[in-house]
Amino acid sequence: MKQKIADLEKKYEKKEIPSFDIGDAVDVHYIIKEENKTRVQLFSGIVISRKGEGLKKTFTVRRISYGEGVERVFPLHSPSVEKIVVRKKGKVRRAKLYYMRAKKGKEASKVREKIAQKKESEK
Repeated sequence: MKQKIADLEKKYEKKEIPSFDIGDAVDVHYIIKEENKTRVQLFSGIVISRKGEGLKKTFTVRRISYGEGVERVFPLHSPSVEKIVVRKKGKVRRAKLYYMRAKKGKEASKVREKIAQKKESEK
């Protein structure tokens, strides 16, 4: 039974999801439906958590808007999520960044950046 459900879910999973982790700064392009027209809205912020598996996989993005912290949970495989763009890779040592909620001002949006190391063959 579980195998049948997994096979059915695989049909609806997105293929072109970029790899991103906790602490990364991302832009989520989200489709908004208003009355009879649709538009794409951008939500930029830091990924503070990921959870679930399969089609139920979600990620939470946090940003500071007009001095207030705003968090939004996005389903990863939703048709409403048009695309995800990774702006910066973050270097963190936690699985969930809930401690960011307690931070104020400029420090609330800062995470150390991970600098990619070039391989010997690329040098």
